[in-house]
Amino acid sequence: MRVLLTGASGYIGKRLLPILVEAGHEVICCVRDVKRFTPPESLKSRITIIQVDLLDEASLVNIPKDIDGAYYLVHSMATSSDYQSLELSSAKNFRRALSETKVKHVIYLSGIVNESALSEHLTSRKNVEIELGKGNYNLTTLRAGIIIGSGSASFEIMRDLVEKLPVMITPKWLNTKCQPIGISDVLQFLSKTIFNENTYNRDFDIGGPDVLTYKEMLLALGRARNLKRYIFIVPVMTPKLSSYWLYFVTSTSYKLAVALVHSMKIEVVCRNHDIDKILGIETISYQKALERAFVKIEKDEVVSSWKDAFISSDFNLNISEFIHVPTHGCFIDVREEIIIDRNECVERIWSIGGETGWYYGNWLWRIRGLMDKFVGGVGLRRGRTTEHSLNAGDALDFWRVMYADKNEGRLLLFAEMKLPGEAWLEFRIVDNKLIQTATFRPLGLLGRLYWYSVLPFHGFIFKGMIRKLTDTLS
Repeated sequence: MRVLLTGASGYIGKRLLPILVEAGHEVICCVRDVKRFTPPESLKSRITIIQVDLLDEASLVNIPKDIDGAYYLVHSMATSSDYQSLELSSAKNFRRALSETKVKHVIYLSGIVNESALSEHLTSRKNVEIELGKGNYNLTTLRAGIIIGSGSASFEIMRDLVEKLPVMITPKWLNTKCQPIGISDVLQFLSKTIFNENTYNRDFDIGGPDVLTYKEMLLALGRARNLKRYIFIVPVMTPKLSSYWLYFVTSTSYKLAVALVHSMKIEVVCRNHDIDKILGIETISYQKALERAFVKIEKDEVVSSWKDAFISSDFNLNISEFIHVPTHGCFIDVREEIIIDRNECVERIWSIGGETGWYYGNWLWRIRGLMDKFVGGVGLRRGRTTEHSLNAGDALDFWRVMYADKNEGRLLLFAEMKLPGEAWLEFRIVDNKLIQTATFRPLGLLGRLYWYSVLPFHGFIFKGMIRKLTDTLS
């Protein structure tokens, strides 16, 4: 069967793709920017990649007419203050485009929406479901609550809280009940539902066997890490204060923190488990889902992360627009060093950031990250998804990877920190030299003043960094 996979570069899509291929489906990967989609080499000969922006109706002609099934895994939560209208427009455009195909089954992954009073985020998911349901195909909606897995937003935010705070003074929504589900179970439901006629034109809640409060989930995560944690709930913390609390302590963006706080006040518990029986799935416990997540993290085998989606920043860019570094009207800092061992130098470059740090003046990088947080930026807490692997589109502290080619020896980063202008950092190996280039395109007078104010620190940081990257004795 030919299956269209929207959101193929996202957290769920990246993990679902190999499962669909293994099941014998011909998968058409639908992505908004082909340059930031890097499927495993083993899959490239067995998939088709098309570039489609669901908000750009002209691009929808790229969807093949002869598809049999489709997954709708597209969400815009917190990428814009007007994300509800954007999500609805995307769903309308998608439905209209599919009306020109012979698709017979569409699967939509949504959120549990079984309360009358819903958050803006869950209301938006429900409206998308209603819109998709108007199509001339069979729709199945799978509604999930908190997804637990390495790299998932919910898991990583809870992990941030537990690992950084021995004592937590928390808002009252930590007493809200929810029904978490392991990412492995979500993938099972998604892959086994396609073309199953017993699921046509129905919606199902999917969840694990445990119903827990957020407080119970945090404490269980602490036990899984052998960490003793104390949580005190106070009734006076407003949603805005709660959002700031999440934003400053965890790696989440402020917009996402606001959306999450409003959603966490709503109880998300499954109505029934009919889908489990239909598909013959026995879901794993919350504790087991935690164990599996930490195994993946410890082995550096995190397949996908929410941090690599643009939802983790305030940017919504196409790599094509920023892969060519400008020179006109820019301030440029270029440094060169002779390389003794090319392979070692490349490995150091590809390990930069995250737990490794920036090799020189890390305390200054941390201060810069903290300053960025205070003005609403992403800061350094996003880190990186894997320890030694980088691909175009990945988040790297307060940078975004624009280009990464180990064989060529070139890594290009674009700054997602709050700046009065645009900044790039490039590492490029030419012959036996490493060329390190920092480029800043200022925005007005403020941008120029900013560059000159940080120039002394650049001289210290960039000089030390390139020496550490090329020194075989360091």
